[in-house]
Amino acid sequence: MSSFICRSCRASQQTLRRYGPQSTLTYSSLAPPKKPQDPRYPKDQIDVEALLSKPTWSVKNLIPSNEVNHIGALRVKPEQLHHLLRLSALPMPKSPQEEKDMLRTLDLQLHFVRKMQNVDTEGVEPLQSIRDETTKGREEATIGLEELRDALGKEDIKGRSRRPRRRREVIDTEGVEDWDVLGTASEKIETPGGKYFVVRSGKAKEESE
Repeated sequence: MSSFICRSCRASQQTLRRYGPQSTLTYSSLAPPKKPQDPRYPKDQIDVEALLSKPTWSVKNLIPSNEVNHIGALRVKPEQLHHLLRLSALPMPKSPQEEKDMLRTLDLQLHFVRKMQNVDTEGVEPLQSIRDETTKGREEATIGLEELRDALGKEDIKGRSRRPRRRREVIDTEGVEDWDVLGTASEKIETPGGKYFVVRSGKAKEESE
């Protein structure tokens, strides 16, 4: 067999040596194509009924009933109750039972406040206001020209700059500003700076007794 290679065959051989063997990928037509997973639908379906069937908390934890002695509540001492009543200028309890009822009510309120303070609000934006976001609610809250027509009719254009000025009107304050503010006060004093009512603390009375 002759080892002679023609010029065209030698060029083809050099081209194959330069680039090397080429690998090809083959796909079987029998394998079904994989569909991309939708991120809105997780792989494991969640049973909503089973999830909602087990409550994670109850409103009874916020304000326990009178029959149940809740554990860990902040007990208020009678001395603290009397101090709060004196600061608020409120009368002292007339009987031990009334004092017990006041302590129980204050204890329940403090229990509710403690539960509210223990709520994890990290990352929650504070609520600015409560408003109706429906279309009807926005229409009712919108102030238009019809609502301002009466107010604009009480203004006059004056000055070189033609600025609107409100007309001065006499406002009838009879029965509104002529009532005696200190009429129900048990004790009041008058000074050059004005009139004041006096609230006597119960501490001096208790010490005198």
